[in-house]
Order: sequence, then structure tokens, then C-alpha cells
Amino acid sequence: MNNARQLLTWSISFILILVFSITAMKSCTRIDAGHEGILVKLYGTDKGVQDVNLVTGRVWFNPFTEEVFQFPTFVQTVDYPAFTVNAKDGSVFTVDPTISFRVSPGESPRIFSKYRKDIELITETTLFNYTRDAFRIQFNKYSTDSIISNRQSFEDKVQIALDNALRKEGFELEQMTSGLQYPDEIVRAVNLKNRAVQQALQVENELKVAEAQARKKIVEAEAEARANELRQRTLTPLLIQQQFIEKWDGKTPLYSNSPTFFKNVQ
Repeated sequence: MNNARQLLTWSISFILILVFSITAMKSCTRIDAGHEGILVKLYGTDKGVQDVNLVTGRVWFNPFTEEVFQFPTFVQTVDYPAFTVNAKDGSVFTVDPTISFRVSPGESPRIFSKYRKDIELITETTLFNYTRDAFRIQFNKYSTDSIISNRQSFEDKVQIALDNALRKEGFELEQMTSGLQYPDEIVRAVNLKNRAVQQALQVENELKVAEAQARKKIVEAEAEARANELRQRTLTPLLIQQQFIEKWDGKTPLYSNSPTFFKNVQ
């Protein structure tokens, strides 16, 4: 009887020690570098807005009534799925945005108190909605032509609007790329225009080459004419006879039917 009681007592003690050990291991965590820790009370009279505290380093907590979340404070980059937005005149543009952001230092408790979500869910839902709204609001202020002509200014205004919206929520926007894609009809029109400009440049270049070749021939012809004129002026009968004598081989040449030494060149 005593042995049974001792065995039961030993078993209960072992179970209590085991439960205590497991609880102790789960009741301690360490906040990683580049993160802020959020200690949240799950039950009790303090549950509510006041139940979130900012913690750092090694944290001890009651795993039955408390929970610790870690919010990264380093810069994160997210590539959102593409969506379409209408310009002021109704043209449909496609936006494929990528943003880089971070949680403002010390803002993790306020963010968690408001959304009650971890950073991944907030990024996928809330921040995506803010990004889409920033583009939608700016697109409603611009016509198609003004967006194409002032794309950099347009994107700068979107980034400023998004940064202001995120700062109110405890985030800081580091960088944004729009991945803006023009409507198909605009792309076709631009391609046709570019092709026409290229063809015009090609024709213009061909005309310049033809004009250059024509001028070259004119210059060559004028030079040849002046050379012939000069030859005619200098080619006198005496000069011809002299050249003949210089090249004469000693034989009397025959011109017409009778031997003649010099041919009349006039």
C-alpha cells in the first residue's frame, strides 16, 4: 500500500516537474536583432488597447495568458500582384508595383493594437490596399496624354502620397516602382509612330546619300570639262608636230593615198 502511494506521489511529482520544465522553456524567448517584440496579454482585465507592450532582448512571459510577437524593423521588399486602374479619361493602365518599407522604430505596439495581425498579413492586406489607393487617386487626376508625357512626375506624386499614408500607420516607405504598363492601343500607336519616324529617317538618309552622289558626279563632270577645255586651248598644231617628232620611229607615215610627213590636224 505504501509502495503504491510512493509510486503515485513520484509519478505526480515527475509530471509536475515535466510540465513545469516545458512551461519554463516555452515561457522564455529572445527578440532577434532587427526586430521589435510585442508582449500581448490574451486574458484578464487588462485585455484591450493597454495589453500590448514593446519588449527587447530576452523576454519571460506566461504562455497561458500572454503571447510574444516579433515585428521586423529592417527594410522589407514586397512585389504586389498587378492590378488595373482607370485614368481620368477612362483609359485602362496596368500597375505592377513593388515597394520597400520598414516599421518605424517604436511603432510596433500601435500597429499591432490597431490591426491585431502579424506583419506578413498586414503587408498582404493593409499595405496593399494603401498602395492601390495611392495609384487610383493619382490616376483620377491625370489624362492618358499627361501620364505618358509626365510619367516621372506622376510616379513621384504616387510615391509621396503612399509615403504619407504609410507614415500615419507607423510605416516608412523606402522605395517604390510602379511597373506601369500602357494600354494596348497606346502601345500600338507608339509603335506605329516610332516605325514612321524610323522610315522617315531612313528616306532622309537615302536622299542625303543620293544628293551627295549627284554632287560628286557634277563636280567630276565639271572637272573633266575644264580639263578638256584646257587641253583644247593648249593643243596647237606646232605642239602636236613636236610631240609627233618626239615619238617618230624614223619611218614616213602614210596619210591618205600619198606619203605625207605631217597630217593636217586643223
